[in-house]
Amino acid sequence: MDEQWIQSVGIDVGTSTTKMIVSRLRLGRMSSTFSLPRYQIVERQLLYASQVHSTPLIGFDEIDAEGIGAILQAEYEKAQISLSSIKSGAVIITGETASKKNAQHIVHLLAERSGDFVVATAGADLEGVLAGKGAGAEKRSQTLQGTIVNVDIGGGTANAAYFQRGRAIATVTFHVGGRLIRLDREDVVTYVSPNIQEWLKAKGLRIAVGQKVGLPEITEVAQQMARSMLDYLTGKERHVSGLLVVGPHLRGEFPVEELTVSGGVGQLMTGPPVKSMADVSRYGDFGPLLGYVLQQEREKGTYPVRWLDPEQTVRATVIGAGMQSTEISGSTVHIKPELLPIKNIPILKLELTQEQLSDPARIHQEVAAIYQLGERLFDKTTGIPFALAISGIGYCSYALLQTIAQELSDQYRHYFAESRTMVVICETDMAKALGQGLALRCKGEPEIICIDQVRVEYGDYIDLGEPISGTIIPVVVKTLAFDEKA
Repeated sequence: MDEQWIQSVGIDVGTSTTKMIVSRLRLGRMSSTFSLPRYQIVERQLLYASQVHSTPLIGFDEIDAEGIGAILQAEYEKAQISLSSIKSGAVIITGETASKKNAQHIVHLLAERSGDFVVATAGADLEGVLAGKGAGAEKRSQTLQGTIVNVDIGGGTANAAYFQRGRAIATVTFHVGGRLIRLDREDVVTYVSPNIQEWLKAKGLRIAVGQKVGLPEITEVAQQMARSMLDYLTGKERHVSGLLVVGPHLRGEFPVEELTVSGGVGQLMTGPPVKSMADVSRYGDFGPLLGYVLQQEREKGTYPVRWLDPEQTVRATVIGAGMQSTEISGSTVHIKPELLPIKNIPILKLELTQEQLSDPARIHQEVAAIYQLGERLFDKTTGIPFALAISGIGYCSYALLQTIAQELSDQYRHYFAESRTMVVICETDMAKALGQGLALRCKGEPEIICIDQVRVEYGDYIDLGEPISGTIIPVVVKTLAFDEKA
């Protein structure tokens, strides 16, 4: 087995903070000398973690590109690494920063300066899933009978992701964060987020800009906010607490066995007790108090869940690396060569069982569920929101193939009507037939790219290269690697 070390960097530009880590990854070659190279990460070492910087903004709705560039340049120098030595990595723009008007420009600027990267703006739902992976919840769920939820609480939002048997099954986002209420050194409120006004009113809480507050009043607000979020997450109460939910509500009930809290507020849970207004406002907001009251709820054991420490808190969404492996598609593919090459497409995985495949109604349900998840995780775009990877299909009859093609095409056009290209990846040798079935139904709206015999996992990103000999496509699979606690 050949081995090599690569250096990788992860950059997270969030609503209130920007962070960077540098990892060293040992890659082991898992394939034989006579087949295409496939590597796995066999060891990770965290070489450097930057300090946590305030994200530089110009006004309210624009990220300061030069400011971000200056932070990273200084951190590269401190870490004593050169750009040329970095072989892979990820730039993820998260929180409210992802909706700033120049977010896409920043993503590409950072990627250009940083080598061959996975680059993405992560909406709240995808951010929740990434944080859950970084905090160790996804991995923990593989050994757990029930459901684990990780909630990543930052400055503006708390992004929760529910994991079961190693996969994300639901996400929900709250207007809960350390910077939603800001205070000056005289204990005067300088900002109250408009997003929590309706909830404050429903709870009978009064807090306004210009008001001088004492410890009992601000503690009551923090306690009620923490409890509302926990009530919603555990299914205890969802009417008033639902006023804090951003976007879509949870579809259905998810009994939670375990809970982890990551993010800046997750880290503040481990801080010293908050006993005075000076303790509350030490960062100019009420973040330390929110962390403290959450820790109190944990210690009291009011909620019927096991609280666990996450593997990472403040750096849960900083991605360790985009580790890359090159594969070649099967030779029976359905493609439109002029659409290639394409880069950095996230993977969404549809895993079907034989039981589901034998019932058209179950196939319809599974396809709808995966597209609904895709709708929440990825932006709707005229381009390619994601590549759908299908696994679990062994022998496929003509009738079954037609049913799958019908469901995939009908529902894709319903959920992603703007998209002009649909990418499907099959594990087994069926891409040509399935691609033709999809193309027949879609009639160019969207165009179809269907390839097979490529192994990908949910959470990977892929690049599809230009065809070789007309029908074979080089595929680069990029796996986001998270730094685990030693």
